[in-house]
Amino acid sequence: MNNFLQHNPTKLYFGKGQIEQITNEIGKRAKVLVIYGGGSIKRNGVYDDVIRQLNAVDAEIYELSGVDPNPRLATVRKGVEICKQEGIDFLLAVGGGSVIDCTKAIAAGAEYEGDAWDLITQQAPIEKALPIGTVLTLAATGSEMNAVSVITNWEAKDKLGWGSPLVYPTFSILDPTYTFSVPENQTVYGIVDSMSHALEHYFHRTPNTPMIDGFIESLLRTAIETGPKLIENPQSYEYRETMMYLSTTAFNGTLMNGTDGGDWATHRIEHAISAVYDIPHGGGLAILFPNWLEHVLEDDPSRVKQLAVNVLNVDPTGKEDKETAREGAQALRDFWNSLGAPQTLRDYDIDDRDFDAIIEKTFIKPGVGTYKEMNKESVRDILKRSL
Repeated sequence: MNNFLQHNPTKLYFGKGQIEQITNEIGKRAKVLVIYGGGSIKRNGVYDDVIRQLNAVDAEIYELSGVDPNPRLATVRKGVEICKQEGIDFLLAVGGGSVIDCTKAIAAGAEYEGDAWDLITQQAPIEKALPIGTVLTLAATGSEMNAVSVITNWEAKDKLGWGSPLVYPTFSILDPTYTFSVPENQTVYGIVDSMSHALEHYFHRTPNTPMIDGFIESLLRTAIETGPKLIENPQSYEYRETMMYLSTTAFNGTLMNGTDGGDWATHRIEHAISAVYDIPHGGGLAILFPNWLEHVLEDDPSRVKQLAVNVLNVDPTGKEDKETAREGAQALRDFWNSLGAPQTLRDYDIDDRDFDAIIEKTFIKPGVGTYKEMNKESVRDILKRSL
């Protein structure tokens, strides 16, 4: 194991009725900007619950709606403008990872004199940010308990991940009943995204990490056991509860303790694809990750084999390591496809005509891959396998 420091300042309120904690977390008569996506939170009652709690502390409420699934820089700029014009004290994100990611960017941009894109592209340091709270409505990204965000500059066709300790949410409310109305396809994408986060932590090269490896393997087995049950029973509190906590744990820092942090090349490639084509993030990951596994096992099958045997129930008896590993990659693909996730880029009408642009955008920041460092031909091979 490597030396490590674990510190996550987000206060997590988990379970039914935790929305009432808003009154303990947001001060009296604060100016609060409520940020959300479409109209689903108004149809399912979450919006009314939030407003009721804010009214209880005499908050001065402002709203920013219309956050896109791949949150846009243009929306961030709108939010920053509201914060500066109205003197906003607190940001409350009500939604899934896209809403929370957008809120993080607004929080940093509101305390910066220039354009928020400067902060996202690391052209300027993040020195201050407005405080954030979240009310989670989609189990997927883990953004409710980390300091990471992804923002799309649609005009430039760039989608970039960034982060700062200053944008950890101060609190997050996770009530599984708020995810009952999530559509089936979004539920599937959430399962894929959560598992992908765990898998990317898993592919590290740090020796002597049996506990962390075991945590990740247990999380993945739980997702494989619970995911199909949730798709069949979307109103099950038990299954929603399990997946909600699982997705938060998959990306709140716990799974990287003592390791080099894992390999996030698949996310980098997917960000590049969805910057060009605006596809669902979880759908892109479902296509790419098994092909990334098949690519890396050609050089070193050991870790993919371990995943295949310990998580995906592949029997290694009498098989070469590469054969076992390939069966593991296929088993992961088959599982996600069985939930309804896409299998190839052609499922989104994507062919090879924009591969050059996708590859260039993958390398917009240096350093793609740690378990296996990617070059442009590596990425091209994964894209070809994904057709």
